[in-house]
Amino acid sequence: MERDRRGIQSIEVGGTLLQALVRHGAPMMLRDLAREAGMPPAKAHPYLVSFCKLGLIEQDAATGRYGLGAFSLQLGLTALEQVEPIRAATPAVAQLADDLQLNIAIAVWGNRGPTIVRIEECSRPIHVNMRPGTVMTPLMASATGRLFAAFLPERITRPLVESELAQLGGGEQPALRQSRRHVDDTLAEIRQHGLARALGNPIPGINAFSAPVFDSGNHLTLALTAMGPASSFDPAWDGPIATRLMTSAREISQRLGQSRPEN
Repeated sequence: MERDRRGIQSIEVGGTLLQALVRHGAPMMLRDLAREAGMPPAKAHPYLVSFCKLGLIEQDAATGRYGLGAFSLQLGLTALEQVEPIRAATPAVAQLADDLQLNIAIAVWGNRGPTIVRIEECSRPIHVNMRPGTVMTPLMASATGRLFAAFLPERITRPLVESELAQLGGGEQPALRQSRRHVDDTLAEIRQHGLARALGNPIPGINAFSAPVFDSGNHLTLALTAMGPASSFDPAWDGPIATRLMTSAREISQRLGQSRPEN
């Protein structure tokens, strides 16, 4: 039995470098990364070379820092897509994109905030600079971020909101300028309507609604966000876009076993 469980030690040793990068959350110099992984730089370097060849890690040519690479992103997104809520939502977003002629995104809460894991584009061209892996921060500057701020436990989102207030409270961009009272009023409005809205921000000329999907424990599990040009996007809380998006989100929640509708 023990022989069946024996692994390859060099892979396990090299894996500590990947774990260190994930914990740190930002690119690192070789000496710092090796120290965090508990090994000398000379030992860490060959592992990093191999990981770079695989695309798990990439080195910035200008700074020399090592960060997670494109293949690491693909691994993470694939793992997320295998989670049941995302599998349940995927067919619905394709239908939504066709019905509304808007781009539809699925977002989940990641270790850096709301993270786009899938985008379904409609048949007409909508130019939105967003792709899987995009983190929707500042939190209060987008419909997706606002939705998570409204429906996740405050202990999770409040530190990020407070940090944004400290950094952006006096900013020159109206879309980012916030006050604590404005944040509280915005979140109360979202909870009242059951979905979040952003008009012309963070992308000028693009409007968005974001609706929550809940699991069997009535916990927010993901967000469905509909995006499109402001010129053809009905921003009414009870308009056809908002209504259709909410209906889809509630149907997915029911498939995930939500015990009661969220008002």
